[in-house]
Amino acid sequence: MSSSSDYIVLGSGVAGLRAAIELASHGRVIVLTKERLDESNTEYAQGGVAVALSDDDEIDLHIEDTLIAGAGLCDEKAVRVLVEEGPKYITQLIEWGAQFDREGEELAFTREAAHSRNRILHARGDSTGREFVRSMIAHARKLPNLQLLAHAATIGLIVEDGRCAGVRYIDPNESLLREMRARAVVIATGGAGQLFSQTTNPSVATGDGMAMAYAAGAMMCDLEFVQFHPTALALPDAPRFLLSEALRGEGGILRNHDGKAFAKNYDDRAELAPRDIVARAIVAEMEQTGTRWMYLDLTHLKATFLRDRFPKIFTTCLQYGLDLTKDQLPVSPAVHYVMGGVRSDTYGRTTLPGLFVAGEVSCTGVHGANRLASNSLLEGLVFGARAGTAAIADDLPSPDHTEVTPVEFDLAQWRLDPHTKSRVQELMWRKVGLIRRGADLQAAIEELTTLASTKIGTNINQRTRNFATLAKLMAEAALWREESRGGHYREDFPNRDDAKWDKHSAQVLGKEISAIVKISE
Repeated sequence: MSSSSDYIVLGSGVAGLRAAIELASHGRVIVLTKERLDESNTEYAQGGVAVALSDDDEIDLHIEDTLIAGAGLCDEKAVRVLVEEGPKYITQLIEWGAQFDREGEELAFTREAAHSRNRILHARGDSTGREFVRSMIAHARKLPNLQLLAHAATIGLIVEDGRCAGVRYIDPNESLLREMRARAVVIATGGAGQLFSQTTNPSVATGDGMAMAYAAGAMMCDLEFVQFHPTALALPDAPRFLLSEALRGEGGILRNHDGKAFAKNYDDRAELAPRDIVARAIVAEMEQTGTRWMYLDLTHLKATFLRDRFPKIFTTCLQYGLDLTKDQLPVSPAVHYVMGGVRSDTYGRTTLPGLFVAGEVSCTGVHGANRLASNSLLEGLVFGARAGTAAIADDLPSPDHTEVTPVEFDLAQWRLDPHTKSRVQELMWRKVGLIRRGADLQAAIEELTTLASTKIGTNINQRTRNFATLAKLMAEAALWREESRGGHYREDFPNRDDAKWDKHSAQVLGKEISAIVKISE
């Protein structure tokens, strides 16, 4: 294995693959991912991809819907980039072999919550993310300059002379810790849903990329904004399986235990209101009725339509004894997406030279305080490509080719301590969850500070400390923002306050939390 590459990409979801493909036109690229190549949040994306390509849609309408969902904190420049460039990259993906659902020869567009037009493309009904990964890996494998290396966990970033110069990673073939230098590093490691005990995210979404960037000195932004998906399967013996937004988009009705539809009582848009509103409506109804879940009812829709439209959801529900054509599905909210992350401009540049980010790990301001449904796959595609373009254009110094002797590495020093992980998850869910209170947040910060301390024992490794540190940053940002907006709801400050809080949180290692007004400049 070479000790250098022109470019290093961390993560093999849509953002990482698209960045790597762009970079491969200009130099040698290696993609490092800690699990198998197709294990990422992209793989689990059911809902589809939003893109203004249909005859009755317009770019400006997609922009407007995104800005409305973002509750006043979207960076309009970033939104315009996403929506205007989206059609080009989706068309390119189709040319690479991605197969989206069609009606005859035409692409089939559907609608989801908070969209004003039918603009959601799907692949095999509810396997859109999987099709993204399949088609992009197939294309990537054709590029001679691009190497994909699975089960190669990155431990940390190398910072030299004020810039990111490479990474330290675990060689997947041997228990060795190696260093690799590069002109630039692109982090596309996804989100951090595993910080919470209730999440739709896969086990790999532990926020490692965010934590590594923070430890290296990059600025974090808007970590208080966490999206709770309203409808995760709520069975004691089942994982928190995502029941796609599209189920409500196609006519699914939320009902309480008395069988009454209740969403209209909380918002005129009912089941099609933005996710934060629907999620809080479900929680409010649960509290009023003293129950642990509500029901999503699709039994009034045609059985053949449901089986064809949602094959993966239909099959998964059957495994747990539920037939979505006949049974009402028990649902409750779960953490789904982090709007905040490593601050970047619209080309993925962070505050640390040589370090670029794309996808959920980043914060361009494109989602504001609440992500519009099905904008995430488009985000990864568009900003992944742009991060690659910028890393090439910035013409950073060539990597140092000096061989660095690898060292023996105990894999136990990388795995998350299970006790600490479980404690962080429960703490975050109870005190930094869907409904937040100042006293709870302060208590969470105090305990997370202890858990993140380097003085708590040699049995706690750096990755575990990073996990607790990222949770603490999120709790601190939530305490700092004394208002309610988008995915951030403070019971003690229930109203949105544009006069005081039309700004973004900024967190940098060794500094107090502060405010920035604009992101992508």
